[in-house]
Amino acid sequence: STGKMPQGFTDVLEEWKCLEDEYQQLQDTHRMYLQKLDEISKLQNNCSSSISRQQRRLKELSHRVKKCSKSLSEEDAKKMDEIKEKVKTRPNAFFEMEAFLPKKNGLYLSLVLGNVNVTLFSKQSKFAYKDEYEKFKLCSTVVLLLFSFICYFFVSYRFLDAILNFQLVWYYCTLTIRESILITNGSRIKGWWVFHHYISAFLSGVMLTWPDGNLYKIFRNQFLAYSLYQSFVQCLQCYYQSGCLYRLRALGERHNLDLTVEGFQSWMWKGLTFLLPFLFFGHFWQLFNSLSLFKMAQLPDCKEWQVLMCGLCFLILFMGNFFTTVAVVRQKLKSRNQKPKSL
Repeated sequence: STGKMPQGFTDVLEEWKCLEDEYQQLQDTHRMYLQKLDEISKLQNNCSSSISRQQRRLKELSHRVKKCSKSLSEEDAKKMDEIKEKVKTRPNAFFEMEAFLPKKNGLYLSLVLGNVNVTLFSKQSKFAYKDEYEKFKLCSTVVLLLFSFICYFFVSYRFLDAILNFQLVWYYCTLTIRESILITNGSRIKGWWVFHHYISAFLSGVMLTWPDGNLYKIFRNQFLAYSLYQSFVQCLQCYYQSGCLYRLRALGERHNLDLTVEGFQSWMWKGLTFLLPFLFFGHFWQLFNSLSLFKMAQLPDCKEWQVLMCGLCFLILFMGNFFTTVAVVRQKLKSRNQKPKSL
């Protein structure tokens, strides 16, 4: 006689049966998931090729509009103007659509990451990545601030300076990669502020290779004081800009993927103009660094190529930062002066 099955064995059988049923369900769900992925990929390709086709045809249409605009009756000219207005809004609409479609990586991302797809497909994941970027920026800046402080006031070892410069190289390189990914995902960070990070990474790399000697010692304290000041201003900016952006987003005035940047942008005008003196002081400090280095390069005992190269980098940073900030301020003052007239 087989007798009664032990209790433990019955439990195991029941548990196994339960697991089997769940596994069957899991397989079905996974099969459906793969099928949907396939459908999504087809839809993505479909959207991308439609956008390209639309862009091409809109370009051709714009040429034709220019040609036939000359000899039209008043009513037809009105219709033509309506078409022109609608054509103008299209690039923005395409930009919004493309933020959720896979794109080919630009040259820089291809070199660093290869051809891996970096588009995040949900708004939540885009915002999460953006917030992570802002946190990374703030934490790194605080670390750099503390390290510059220690090097400036307490210890004078070339080895520790090298660690600080290595941190700077790593920080700026990481920023450029993260920013490129954010731009692929629809962030509207513009020209100079991206390029600024490449120059800064290069400058920190050159500082890192500068051999310890008489000239290095002359420039060291000036550079550390500058680093300390820059980190302090960046902490200020991160703190105030993120608050300002948060408020503007809540009011629906800003795009959700706008980033805090090192410089000054038009949206900062309300409430952040107090940062301008700090920023301009930093810009002129870059010019001062540049001129000091060019003077050092003329000394008879100057053998290091790093002196001239750092001088050049500081000059480029000064010019880019200064003229970009001035352009933003001018544009803002101009638009403020025009507002009362249009009322």
